Amino acid sequence: MTMPYTIKHAQQLDARDELRSFRDEFYIKEGTIYMDGNSLGLLSKRAEASLLQILDSWKELGIDGWTQGEHPWFYLSERLGDLMAPLVGAKPEEVIVTGSTTLNLHQLVATFYEPQGNRTKIVADELSFPSDIYALQSQLKLKSLNPDEHLVRVKSRDGRTLTEEDIIEAMTDDVALIVLSSVLYRSGQILNMKKITEEAHRRGILIGWDLCHSIGAIPHALDEWDVDFAFWCNYKYLNGGPGCVAGLYVNEKHFGRTPGLAGWFSSDKRKQFDMEHTLTPAPDAGAYQLATPHVLSMAPLLGSLELFHEAGIDRLRKKSLQLTQYMMDLIRYELADFGFSFGNPLDDETRGGHIYLEHSEAARICKALKAQGVIPDFRKPNGIRLAPVALYNSFEDVFRTVQILKAIMTEETYKQYENTRDVVA
Repeated sequence: MTMPYTIKHAQQLDARDELRSFRDEFYIKEGTIYMDGNSLGLLSKRAEASLLQILDSWKELGIDGWTQGEHPWFYLSERLGDLMAPLVGAKPEEVIVTGSTTLNLHQLVATFYEPQGNRTKIVADELSFPSDIYALQSQLKLKSLNPDEHLVRVKSRDGRTLTEEDIIEAMTDDVALIVLSSVLYRSGQILNMKKITEEAHRRGILIGWDLCHSIGAIPHALDEWDVDFAFWCNYKYLNGGPGCVAGLYVNEKHFGRTPGLAGWFSSDKRKQFDMEHTLTPAPDAGAYQLATPHVLSMAPLLGSLELFHEAGIDRLRKKSLQLTQYMMDLIRYELADFGFSFGNPLDDETRGGHIYLEHSEAARICKALKAQGVIPDFRKPNGIRLAPVALYNSFEDVFRTVQILKAIMTEETYKQYENTRDVVA
């Protein structure tokens, strides 16, 4: 049966959506359709409330806020780790909210990259987010190793995705560590974390995962997959706010290992204020903290994670797949004659939370979309990322986005803009 591509049908889909009430939890600017939640999630009313609650504890308690109040700041990183652990399939003590994505990567590589004998190389891939590569290059230089020789970047066959075979082939006997992204930031491809981790361990190689584009969008089972470590940001699908404190995971089998980078909050909390010059690391993932936590930047996560607990990551993933499939179907139907192609995987198993449209005029099309109230994301050289986020986007949002895009192409209004990215794409 031919699918009815009408606004009425989109509204019917929304009426049947069991997660539709969560949209009301978010601040959505009138007259806009937000499709950039894979770059920065929207503010929820509960995140706002938890931030104000922490501010109030500062106002009322002063320095006693570290140990008093409903959410004592001294234990806030651990409390948030407890709340976040189900989203990555881990034990609470294996997760800590701390640092930033790149800082946490530096910490984890400084800890787990131990070149010995012939094993000196780190495997990443040529589609990694640049910050990850910068960090890996830096860590190699700190070990007096040349990144051009010791950083192996798995090649992509099509410039968008990676194949398991090519990744596994790179796992040679001179590799000490592997760092890959669970979901590729451009194409949204989900890598098979379970299989790739098993293959790495079969060859005696430690492996860590960048979960920036998967946490909050897809389920994880890090413990079940026996992942060594992982790290991520919390401002995309988890809606923690711009610059929100990040998170990391360390498998409990590695507890007791001395962190590569030590700091004030690496301490066992029972010993921290003994003020000794010999570090007694925390017995769990808390050891991988460094400096005093950014309390106000963590606070919104208290409210945001409540929503994930109520919605459930499995239900969110189900709706996300429905939204992205609906968007692809509409694009095929409405935009077949305008030169668009999909750069994202088409199947449910390997498609993440966003659509990656390719077009030679992508930069100016993004500008035209934004002028019409649709917030997309441009990725050089020719990519348009559109992320219908399950917590707050609707099927009607998707329908209207595609209709606006069709009008832009039909009327050629995109030609009013230069086909170059802005400073922030």
